[in-house]
Amino acid sequence: MRTKNRLNPVESIYYTPEITHCPKCEGKLTYCHPVWRKTISTLKGEFKVINLGYRCENNSCDNHIVYRSAEAEQLSMKHITYGMDVIAHIGHLRFKEHKTRLEITDILTEKQIKISERQVQKLYERYALLLRSSVEENTKEILEKVVEESDGLILSIDGVQPEKGNETLYVIREVLSGTVLAAHNLKSSASQELVGIIQPIINWGYPIQGFISDGQQSIRLAIEKVAPNIPYQYCQFHYFKDIAKPLVEKDRKLKTNIKKKLRGIRDIERKIEESPSESLEDEIASDYVAAIRSVLLEDGKPPFELPGTRVYERTKSIKDSIEKCLDKKGDSFT
Repeated sequence: MRTKNRLNPVESIYYTPEITHCPKCEGKLTYCHPVWRKTISTLKGEFKVINLGYRCENNSCDNHIVYRSAEAEQLSMKHITYGMDVIAHIGHLRFKEHKTRLEITDILTEKQIKISERQVQKLYERYALLLRSSVEENTKEILEKVVEESDGLILSIDGVQPEKGNETLYVIREVLSGTVLAAHNLKSSASQELVGIIQPIINWGYPIQGFISDGQQSIRLAIEKVAPNIPYQYCQFHYFKDIAKPLVEKDRKLKTNIKKKLRGIRDIERKIEESPSESLEDEIASDYVAAIRSVLLEDGKPPFELPGTRVYERTKSIKDSIEKCLDKKGDSFT
């Protein structure tokens, strides 16, 4: 039995082919039938999309192709009711912000996207598949240009595991050009498995100046097996992140202590809301409360952007501003 559609589109959008005339006879293309229609959930809402088919109206033309909109085809993947923007956002949250499946589900739910953990996992796998197939056709031309300008390639290797017990996505990227050379889901992070994805790139024959990784032991062993004479370097970001751990921990405690002292602003908000008349003081107080609330949401990216230090600097600026206002108010009564 077919289940009821869980999506409620806010509007229907019709797409037509980007070309209006037949490529063979230059005859006008006319509407024949809808190629497909489906409801798609995007970051901007839920929409019913109809891709209209057009064909050449010239009966003597032997072109029987039904043309459709390329823009509509790019909105989502086949058999998937979520937009490509949702898939890309899941990839960003996983790889850039290192969010878990549950955290990603909560974030998307807050954006009014109906999704479950299982669906997040499915879309993450689609993202990994797209990443793997995104190696450009002109990769060879790009790499040859890098070799010509820099005398060799610099390869970075990194792995991301979405959840414990799942496959790990390993990505090999050429650092100087930013080109992704390989992306594979591996069930094991053993060095022998990693050799299988590094060796084909070495076999391409391009000179390699060095490898960079986060210091994972299995990656280092794999590089040692296939390229013992090529220099290896520990990623500087990971290096600074490791040596800054004591500082980051103290910064975290600073942030926690400051935020504890700011939790009482709800009482101030209630007093403002209960005020019988909106005075200038109430308006100014509301602005300061809004500024403090924004501080509570403040975050950073250690080790180079410490959130605790940022919160301290912003609260100090707010405190100095309040003191100046109080001094001016005192001067106005003297």
